[in-house]
Amino acid sequence: MRTYLDHNATTPLRGQARKAMAEAMDVMGNPSSVHAEGRAAKLMIERARVQVAELIGCLPTQVIFTGSATEAAAMAVAQKHKHGGVFSALATEHDCLGAWSEQPVAELNGVQALVAVSAANSETGIMRPDGAVPGQDAVAEGQSVVSDITQLAGKMPVVYGAARPAYMILSAHKLGGPKGVGAFINLTADDPTPLLIGGGQEQNRRSGTENTIGIAGFGAAAAAAAQDVASGRWEEIEELRNILESALAASEKKTIFVGKAARRLPNTSCIIAEGWKGETQVMQMDLAGFAISAGSACSSGKVKASTVLQAMDYDEGQAASAIRVSLGLETTKEDVMRFADTWRAKYDKHQPRAA
Repeated sequence: MRTYLDHNATTPLRGQARKAMAEAMDVMGNPSSVHAEGRAAKLMIERARVQVAELIGCLPTQVIFTGSATEAAAMAVAQKHKHGGVFSALATEHDCLGAWSEQPVAELNGVQALVAVSAANSETGIMRPDGAVPGQDAVAEGQSVVSDITQLAGKMPVVYGAARPAYMILSAHKLGGPKGVGAFINLTADDPTPLLIGGGQEQNRRSGTENTIGIAGFGAAAAAAAQDVASGRWEEIEELRNILESALAASEKKTIFVGKAARRLPNTSCIIAEGWKGETQVMQMDLAGFAISAGSACSSGKVKASTVLQAMDYDEGQAASAIRVSLGLETTKEDVMRFADTWRAKYDKHQPRAA
């Protein structure tokens, strides 16, 4: 029996998304064509654009479909010349933005910059205390923000503080849509500089024939995710996450739950069992039937300590001993208790070797 507890890496395809994609498969038209078949495909894309916009609280015209959140991140970085200066990212950012960073945020000191500040960290689930998407108020005057809302959207209400960011990025497969579809959200008054030049699709903002099937699935997943957030489904998942952490803490007082006192995503638990390498835990739990991770999915296969945790002042040994357990809507209390029992048993066996 397999139990999937790695929803921050990717989520199962929602039934609503599967249905929308099946319907899109039967529409043969190119969405750029003006005949009836083309208009039918275009209608599916525009419906999805509205659904994504409604989930995150923006205008449909501000949604630009991409092939992934990573592409959307690159599109955001391409806009930096409009803001002058450099592109900068916090050390805790996902690599899709962090790898582009030209200068540490702490060293900007009045320099004009486009700064990446995520709404929720993918490894720890930590959010801003007010739960709002980081906006222009999160940086110094003269600087602009691109916010990664990939983990937030579909799990928590997308709310904004005193000021919105300039740009946002998100991904379909993190909220029950298909892999290979993302969105770049342009909240500025200016048209973004496109990365891809060609046929002028997406209103000249991202050329290339649109992935109608994937976009239809993205929209349907966004609409279903919005309903789950509104109905309080994720509050139930937060209760399960807390039950899991209490069960693990009861057996081992040295276990660290990263960000436990902070505001976090309702489904995410980053657990440090010092002396027991994260990748070893992942492999042992996998053999026991549980899918978890040792950090961001984009870093899987890289045997190294989490740079996110080291940036949070955990030492290298602690950072190398971390796992991430991320629950989903189908996770049950039985699932988390079986995981806790199995993890504790393996931890107890590991202890003599860690001593």
